[in-house]
Amino acid sequence: MASDEASLRALEGLLNEFFNGCTSNERKREIEQQLGAFGQQSGAWRHCFYFMSQTQNEYVMMYCLTVLENIVNKLWMGILGHDKMEIRTSLINFLMERHKVVAPYVRNKICKVIVDIGRIDWPHFYPDFFTNILQLIQQPETASLGLMMLQTTSEEMACPREDLSVARKQELHRLLLEQVPTVLSLLSGLLEQVLEKSSHMVTTATPPPSPNHDDSSNSSWNSSPMNSGSIISGMFQVSDKENIRPLPSLDHDSEHMSAQALQCLNHLFSWIPLSSVITPSLLITIFKFASFGCDHNSQGSPSGLSNFGGGRNGAGKTANLGILAMCCINEVMSKSCVPADFEEYLYRMFQQTFQLLQRLTREPPSGAYGNKLAELDEMYIDKFTEFLRLFVSVHLRRFESNSQFPVVDFLALLFKYTFKQPQQEGYYACLDVWMVFLDFLHNLTKGRNADGNNTVAKYKDALVTLMCEIVRKLQFRYNQAQLEELDDESLDDDEETEWQHFLRQCLEVVAKIAELLPEEAFRTLYPPFQEYLDIYLGLDQYVLSEANGRRLNITAENECRRLHCSLRDLGSMLQAIGRLAEHFIGEMFPQRLQDALSLVERLCQAAVYGTKLKLYDVNTAIPTVLRPDFIEVHAQSLAALHAYCHWLSQFYHLTKQTNHQQDKFASLVSTIVDASTPLLKTQIPEKVTLSAAHLFLSLVTTVRPSFLMALPAIQTLFSSVSHGAITTLPTEVQLLVCRALSHIFVLPWPAVGDNEQEWEARSSSHLNFLKELTKEYRGMKDMPGLSQDKNMQERAKPEIRRTLMVVCDLAESVAGEVMKTRQICYQSLQESVHTTLAILPVYIHQPDVVEDMMSFFLALFQSLRVQMGVSLTERIIQTFMNMFTRYPSSLVLSCNIPSSLGNQLILFAI
Repeated sequence: MASDEASLRALEGLLNEFFNGCTSNERKREIEQQLGAFGQQSGAWRHCFYFMSQTQNEYVMMYCLTVLENIVNKLWMGILGHDKMEIRTSLINFLMERHKVVAPYVRNKICKVIVDIGRIDWPHFYPDFFTNILQLIQQPETASLGLMMLQTTSEEMACPREDLSVARKQELHRLLLEQVPTVLSLLSGLLEQVLEKSSHMVTTATPPPSPNHDDSSNSSWNSSPMNSGSIISGMFQVSDKENIRPLPSLDHDSEHMSAQALQCLNHLFSWIPLSSVITPSLLITIFKFASFGCDHNSQGSPSGLSNFGGGRNGAGKTANLGILAMCCINEVMSKSCVPADFEEYLYRMFQQTFQLLQRLTREPPSGAYGNKLAELDEMYIDKFTEFLRLFVSVHLRRFESNSQFPVVDFLALLFKYTFKQPQQEGYYACLDVWMVFLDFLHNLTKGRNADGNNTVAKYKDALVTLMCEIVRKLQFRYNQAQLEELDDESLDDDEETEWQHFLRQCLEVVAKIAELLPEEAFRTLYPPFQEYLDIYLGLDQYVLSEANGRRLNITAENECRRLHCSLRDLGSMLQAIGRLAEHFIGEMFPQRLQDALSLVERLCQAAVYGTKLKLYDVNTAIPTVLRPDFIEVHAQSLAALHAYCHWLSQFYHLTKQTNHQQDKFASLVSTIVDASTPLLKTQIPEKVTLSAAHLFLSLVTTVRPSFLMALPAIQTLFSSVSHGAITTLPTEVQLLVCRALSHIFVLPWPAVGDNEQEWEARSSSHLNFLKELTKEYRGMKDMPGLSQDKNMQERAKPEIRRTLMVVCDLAESVAGEVMKTRQICYQSLQESVHTTLAILPVYIHQPDVVEDMMSFFLALFQSLRVQMGVSLTERIIQTFMNMFTRYPSSLVLSCNIPSSLGNQLILFAI
């Protein structure tokens, strides 16, 4: 005994020294070796039990339990049966005697070791393992301990580690499944007892049937909960008095035990076959606990569960039960379970969902202010929103077809819940729920399904209301304070600002509703668009010309603020109007022709007005605010026109077929050219220039008017681009403009016969354009001294890389086009191909240039392989092979050229 006590003191000293912050790493390694040697000794477990019984040192307890855990998991098969029994009995006795006084992590470790024994020996050598756990749960003084053992068992045995055989894993799974009904019954009863302990518990039972209810019906269908109209008509009604009744106040033990039970259920639900075991009564019980998250006044002592902290804004600790309950419900929902009493299950699910939404969205008492959701725990709101998404995606389709269920009322509550969200992320999550519902409606209408169209009509008012509220929410006129808080400068991982993300989320829902109700969407968006546009188009009267430039004669703070809001809202409306473009084309083109024509004319008016006036260059009272607004409106007006280029193409075909409104079409095209081409130069904001370049390219490639080259603005642009006027613009803009000008000559005109395409003249013009565009680059082939003069090579490098990117883009852009287009393009690129081959040896040591050259040749092989012919292809490959074999392999590797690029080049050549 004396030696054991001495060993204990020595062990305490070693462990205290080990965890002392002043102990060196070298000394810690020595102590680890000593501790490891002790743990490997035969019979070490006997010393461990002595140490645990005689010490209060938690380091010693944890060390001893670690030794025992290692014995169970690694040496158990070699231990004698009576020793196993003694180890198991000693652990259980120590746990039962000390579980209330030892540290929680010590208690948890003991539970883990006991469960590890059961994982190996149950039921053959440890038959009462699970029975003991059930008995612990049923005794009030040990229920908490039993729940901890139950959860540990579920965690360790449902998905056991790889150290068990497949057969043993299957056996454990089968054994656990046999216990599931008993376990669920125990947990359900425990939770119900907690609720019954409070005399002020909120009752959510279904009201009795109405006096007119016919109890004599023997029809199983009529008696089904899904069709008992009298029950359903009252089941969702919660009186105001009941809806504001306070939730039960739980004592510490009840709250802690409830939290443990819910955590057990949550883990059990993650692996058990829910369809065969879930019951409506258990579901109702869990929903009752979910209601604890609905009231920030529900108070309770801390539950001691570190997984869930206290709510924000003073939310009571009892709200943690609501979070845990929602986790359980979401686990059930995510499994899409179909229990035997499915109708009753659906009935209860809808009822509880409806009433939780009622509680969450109820208005404050008369005279009170504030938003109830802002007072609740943020995690609870997140879990509840996730539940709504699962509920709508999994089950709403089952309710929707039953007229007895108040789905429209449910949507009304969801609407209130959406727009009461205190955080933007919560609002976005609610929009996702709406998108799930809209997708459901959209699928119903596929194939012109009459029932689907009737369903959409049933929800028309709800959808229009939702759309109107979203459109209202995104307008600065109504929501300036909140919208100004959104950052519009810093980009996220998706290259969006906070404001852009918000606007996109809103417009995605509006666009989805527009797919179902396009006319209603147009009627919702067009009036504010028209109003804001009229304000914008009237600003020229306030622009004064002065000695130091133009000035906007709007200086009052209130007027500037109003103008700022109008401009921001016009930019948003332009994006929204652009999203409607698809509803004016295709089979809808004839019947919506006049509306679309009026709209496109207004967009053209806005775009050319912005180009002529250049309001972003005007001096204003608040330039840091209004200048970005003017830039945004101008860019969005061009982008909106870009969206309607497909409609313009269809309009072009109509004018060709009918010889009617040709002047109108020509006027629209001329206006778009006048609005876009003057912006393709320096000293224009990059956002505007980029938007103009995309519009111009879309006009050329999508609409393809045959008279473009005759327009003076186009001729001016050709001249300026040929003389290098755009070389200082961003690379993307340069590529878009050069591609557009090239396509004017090489793409076939629509509704024109091949003999009227003027291919010969267009081919000649394209060749001349490319010659001017690549003149400096092609001259490098014969430039004296380039191969020896390093300084000359560096000076030429920017032009080489710029030209290679342009010609590469031109080659890629004609992939898939008609044969004549590719022939013209290749003829114009031939000299650039030979120049590239000639200067390749000069720049073989410069990886960025070599990569550009390889990209160019890869584009040629992909798009113009037939036009290039076999001989040129062989020459290109041979040139590359010679270059890469002439120099040491280390030199080639230093170029760091992507291997995929070289591989593709060889494959396409072959």
